[in-house]
Amino acid sequence: MTEKPDTHSKVIGYLLWIFGFLGSHRFYYGKPITGTIWFFTLGLFFIGWIIDLFLIPSMDREASRRFQEGEINYNICWILLTFLGVFGLHRMYMGKWITGIIYLFTGGLFFIGVLYDFWTLNSQISERNNEVRLG
Repeated sequence: MTEKPDTHSKVIGYLLWIFGFLGSHRFYYGKPITGTIWFFTLGLFFIGWIIDLFLIPSMDREASRRFQEGEINYNICWILLTFLGVFGLHRMYMGKWITGIIYLFTGGLFFIGVLYDFWTLNSQISERNNEVRLG
């Protein structure tokens, strides 16, 4: 039995955890509902944020089981979204040039598109990796 590849990185998870009181690490690991709750409550008033320090290894394992590995690297894409999302670089990296250029000229489609990508980026990457793999 082969072990499923590691699609997400604990190092990136912990890097995003530093900003985790805004939910960024939870979005990264495919937990958009709790990511949104963390965003609006500052990591459940910092208590949930501190607890997450110990939960990141299990969130990392779960994400690696859920999402499809492939040509598009989750870590690169999430770093681009988190720090440069309004410029659409994460979309261009995925090969979504038209929406990437739209994001570039509209500030991430007036930031609403960036929020949408925080909710759906893992699924978008999995779908693209599956398309590339299947041809």
